[in-house]
Amino acid sequence: MSTVTVNKVSTIKTLNNIAERGLDVFSKGNYTIDNNSEDADAILVRSFNMHAFELGNQLKAIARAGAGVNNIPVDKCTERGIVVFNTPGANANAVKELVLTTLIASSRNLFEGVAWAKTLLPEGNEIPKLVEAGKKQFVGKEIKGKTLGVIGLGAIGALVANDALNLDMEVIGFDPFISVDTAWNLSRNVHRAMTIEQLFANSDFITVHVPLTEDTKGMFNEATFSIMKPDVHILNFSRDGLVNEADMADALANGKVGKYITDFPNENVLKMKNVIPIPHLGASTGESEENCAIMAARQVKEFLETGNIKNSVNFPNASLPYTGKRRVAAFHKNVPNMVGQITSTISNYHLNIADMVNRSRGEYAYTMIDIDNKVENEIIPTLVEKIEHIEGIVSVRLI
Repeated sequence: MSTVTVNKVSTIKTLNNIAERGLDVFSKGNYTIDNNSEDADAILVRSFNMHAFELGNQLKAIARAGAGVNNIPVDKCTERGIVVFNTPGANANAVKELVLTTLIASSRNLFEGVAWAKTLLPEGNEIPKLVEAGKKQFVGKEIKGKTLGVIGLGAIGALVANDALNLDMEVIGFDPFISVDTAWNLSRNVHRAMTIEQLFANSDFITVHVPLTEDTKGMFNEATFSIMKPDVHILNFSRDGLVNEADMADALANGKVGKYITDFPNENVLKMKNVIPIPHLGASTGESEENCAIMAARQVKEFLETGNIKNSVNFPNASLPYTGKRRVAAFHKNVPNMVGQITSTISNYHLNIADMVNRSRGEYAYTMIDIDNKVENEIIPTLVEKIEHIEGIVSVRLI
């Protein structure tokens, strides 16, 4: 697939309701929002399942207004040279607030107490007396001085860890893949667990903030429960698949796990003892939806206009200051001599290279090359076609 995008009107399609402030990002520039388009340049999506969705020939980018991309056929997009973006951190504050809210509320048996109080309505004037007599069954425990284990210290986990410290908790963190940016933002008072087993063994509360992968699937199971303190509270606002639900049901029934707070109710979960099922409210705030929409739209706009990539889940991040020069942007297999073949093709047209960047990620790579001198319009189609025909090229754009 090859395209020339200078002065072209780009079509944006949405597959879910996207906050207006996000769509406003496209109010400046050559953009049109057309949700009926069958061949959009970019798609903004939230939870719409795209696995059976037909990807148009002109599609260059899909932006998920949120963190998870399980609803997007990422591998198929990669093979087509379609960049898939997500918005890490845009909903972090919303999730953090709910994690801390439920941590405190579950520790104080607040949910059970409120539900019980509502059953007293038929008792009329006797309600105050019954409240005083019955409140002892909901005696909880304070979180001050207790240890919170945070698995995954990304945007959400780091915020949870820092704020838990401010609530006078001891905090243990485990993340073997912590980024430099996160490390700068994480309090030095968060204790580092060298192994996840160390975190399991020393935590009174455990909250998990990692993606669902083959390595993390079912990470909460009979074996890991056996390491934990009795009556541990586990909070899962990441993915339901991180928990072996049969093992969790047994652990709750025998008191090994005191409470399971999850944002992912299903039939199995609702049958469990001492479970607090939250109806997937982690990022459900107006502020979070706006933040995700704005971030998704800005990333798409930047990519369409300059080729720069930030927060892609399938291609490497790559940035080159855009000065208005003609730019070749090529996705290709990560094999030797790809850059050499691209630059040689450009040189064959007697064009000088002003600047370039090449980044790789697994089996694929991305190269952007700025051309120093003016590119005559009549040679543009053949230049792009020549690059496209290089073996290993996935897609090419001339911006």
